[in-house]
This record gives sequence, structure tokens and C-alpha cells, in this order.
Amino acid sequence: MPVVWALRGFVSICNSKGPNNPVPVTVRDISLVSLGWDCNVFRPPTSPLPSVSRCVCSNPAGLGNNGQMFMLIVREELDMATADRPTLFINATVLDGSEHMEPQPDMAVAVERGVITWMGPSAVAQAPAGAEVIDLAGAYLMPGLINMHVHLCGSGKPVSAGDAGALMKKLDNPVGRAIVRHILKSSAQQQLASGVTTVRGAGDPLFADLAVRDAIDAGKYQGPRLVAPGTGVTVPGGHGAGLFAQVANSPAEAAEQVRDLYARGADVIKLFVTGGVFDATEVGEPGVLRMPVEVAAAACKAAHEVSLPVMAHVESTEGVKAALEAGVDTIEHGAPLTPEILELYRGAAGTQLEGRAPSVTCTISPALPFVLLDPKKTHSTDTQKKNGDIVCSGIIESARAALEAGVKVGLGTDSSCPFVTQYDMWREVAYFAKYVGVSNAFALHTATQVNAELLGLDGETGTIECGKAADILVTRENPLDDLCALREPMHVMCRGDLVCKLKVKRIPEVDAELDAIMAMPAEALAEELARDGVA
Repeated sequence: MPVVWALRGFVSICNSKGPNNPVPVTVRDISLVSLGWDCNVFRPPTSPLPSVSRCVCSNPAGLGNNGQMFMLIVREELDMATADRPTLFINATVLDGSEHMEPQPDMAVAVERGVITWMGPSAVAQAPAGAEVIDLAGAYLMPGLINMHVHLCGSGKPVSAGDAGALMKKLDNPVGRAIVRHILKSSAQQQLASGVTTVRGAGDPLFADLAVRDAIDAGKYQGPRLVAPGTGVTVPGGHGAGLFAQVANSPAEAAEQVRDLYARGADVIKLFVTGGVFDATEVGEPGVLRMPVEVAAAACKAAHEVSLPVMAHVESTEGVKAALEAGVDTIEHGAPLTPEILELYRGAAGTQLEGRAPSVTCTISPALPFVLLDPKKTHSTDTQKKNGDIVCSGIIESARAALEAGVKVGLGTDSSCPFVTQYDMWREVAYFAKYVGVSNAFALHTATQVNAELLGLDGETGTIECGKAADILVTRENPLDDLCALREPMHVMCRGDLVCKLKVKRIPEVDAELDAIMAMPAEALAEELARDGVA
């Protein structure tokens, strides 16, 4: 049976054993390929070449009679797999991601096989053979952003989760898991389209993040580098139970769940040590300790035995102390610090993964709307509103105190929470500068190089330099002048793969509320917290 194979930039008509005499074509030409009256698209069980993605054969039970389906599939595949083509960016203003970065004008950056291979003045740049040359005309080229805390299962629309655990049970079947994977894929691609080239998951349903990570890594579709935990580990009545965390009833059960996650391919373990704003029952207890220290310690020990780091949801001072003593490596969200906790951050417990000190991930994005928006908009009760105030204040205070003490602070959005979309990492970077009080340069440095270091990926990404992965974000304006420049990427590249088809799908009603928050002076937050009795 004659077969048409689709390669990157080529099509070839051949017998069923593989391509023969490939002919260069353009997308315009593809629709002219004669396929007969009907065609059917399928993926060959064993591709004869790494670049072969799909093929089309004649089939009387096909999908169309004019080759249009073939054209659509080929365009999708060709756009998806571009990392092998060299790229040369010229006339770029480089921001390299380092702590004291300064704009470097009139620079060129060469990318080959997914890696930055040369940097220097545009005037002496030589394009690699076959390279696509992109003239940035002075635009700003920087490392892709790294989002340290993401749930991929939601959009950020302010809707009630309802009985999400019951819904996940209904979806725990082949069709339901496929639906969840599709949702997570779409969210990951929104992160990428917005300029985020590396995502650390924070727990998602049905281990679907592991499947999405593997599909991205296999080149099945574009997406960011994904550091995936699978589902988290919580306790009966704990935060995330049934939705994006499985319940451990004992230390032994927690350790066994960690070992199972490792066997499934998890990159990191996520614990839920305290409660959160929505599951708190009393004012003043948004981060009540839920997970006993011995359960957390067993989970951390099991993770560290296989060299997996542990991240933990923590929103109270008591919870931070317990988590660090148990061996948690990164505290997610955070809370006000004590001298004892600062010593634990410096490694006093000796329970963390060997060779690394604990850190805290600052997540202002989910907390700020609770403080500055009408509770009707956030669907929160009076108790939740006041506890949201406490959490927001604690996150900011924690980040400030940690930086002053020399403790590493990372950045993440907690995407999927109400008013936290999959495309707004730029807001977290701006909030960090605005409310924690760091410079724009340091905020961008944190969202790139520091986050890479905290993920153990600093040898691969986080800065613009030769030998690093080509994880690149280009903006028209200078984010060192205004971090809002990060909102509108001109170009995004992840591991050398230029993002062409993916576009941010905005939620206008959410954007309108968040833009109003962004326009408020920093003092508005302190004033609202004071009105609610939160220092």
C-alpha cells in the first residue's frame, strides 16, 4: 500500500517499509499532494526515523476526500517539532538572569540542538547552517520564567471546588483519566505560551501530571519542562484530600505512598502539612497543623532515601517548624518566622536532603485577592476572608525575613486557585518586587536563576549562557524598568523549540480584577490588613 510519510519539512511517497526520496515542500504545497479520495491518519507503531511523526494512507473509511485532514495534521506536527533547527537571534538586548544583570545591547544568541552555543555582538555573529534568523530589533531576551508552584487542574476562575474528591473518583477510569490529562496538557501549554519554560507541579489528580510530563519529553506536543510530583500526600481531613492528594493514615502508609510515587516516576514529593484558607473552621487558624510530625518525617525519610526532594504546603509558624524538623526541603507559602525557625532554615535539624539547605517558596498570587477583593468575588466567608488576610501577611513577612537572613526564596503562583490563572507568573514576579520590596532585577533573577538552583536545574537552565538549554523569553520592553513587560511575550523558546502555535487564552473577567489589584499602591494592602486587625 503506498504511504505518505510526514517528516519535518519533507514529505515522501514510499512503500510501507519507510520513507524514500524525500521532497522538500511548504505548507502551501502539502494540500496538493495526491492522496486519493479518502485518507486516514495514524501514527506508525515504530517510526523508521526519529523525525517521522505521523503518516497517512489511503483508506475507504477515511476522514475526508481532498487531503485537508492530512494538511492539518502535518502542519501541527511540523510546528511542534522544531528544536532540531538552529536559530540565531540578532540585535537582542540580553538580560542574562544573574543577580546583578544589566542590559547587554546589540547581542546575538545562537541555538543548536536545543542548547545555547554562542553569544556575542551581533556585528560578528555567524548563523549556523540552516538557521532561522530572528531579528529582535533591540527587544529584550532573557531566560524563560520558572514557576515553582503550580496545580495544572484548574483555570483560575473563581468557582467553588464543590465535592472535587467525589468527582475525581468518578473520573478514575480510562476515559476520565484522558480528560484530566487533556486539562493538564492545556494548562501546561498556557504556562509555556506565557513565557514559563519550567514548571514544578504541586500536586494534581490521578497522577496525570506524570503522563503529561512524559508526553512533553517524548515530543508528542509542546510544553514546558515539567517537574512532576504526581499526587500529593496528606492525612485524613487534610488539605487536598481526594483531589490532588492521597490520604496516609500512618507513618508507614505515608512512606509506602512515597515509594509508590517514586516507582511511578515522580520528580519531587509534595506533602500537605497544614490546612489552608478554605478548610479552616476558625478565625486565626488558616494553617492549623494537620499532618503529625512522625508522618511527615516518615515521608521525608522515604523520599530522601531515593534522592527525591520534598515540598510541603505550610501556612502557619507551627507548621513551618514541624515541617523543617521532619525534613521538608522547600516550604510552600510560608508564615512568620522565629529565631528557632531561622536556624532550622539554616539546616539545624539535619533532616533535609543531603547537600541542600531548606528554602521557602513565596506565593503571593493566591492570597492577595482574598485581601483586596470583595468576598463575594472570591466566594469566601467572613472566616475565610480573615484567614486569607493572615496567610497573605504571613507569606510576605516570611519572604522578607528569609531574604534578610540569607535564606533562599523561590517564586510560584499556586495556579488553579481562585484568581490565579495558568498564564500569570509575571504577576507573581511583580508582586514580589512590589510587596516584598526587592528590585525588579532581583525579582527577575529569582524567577529564573534562583528558581533553577532550588530545583537543582541550575546546570541546565535559569540563565542565558553558552551550554545552557535554550529556554528563552523575549519581550518588547525592558522588565527591569517595568515588570509588566513580562505580560506580553514576543517569543518563547523551550529547550530550543520555538513556540509558534500556542497562544495565551485569557479570562477577561479575571484579568480585569487582577489589573485593578495591580494598579493599587502597595500601601493599599497594609491599610486593608490593618482594617481587618492583621498587623
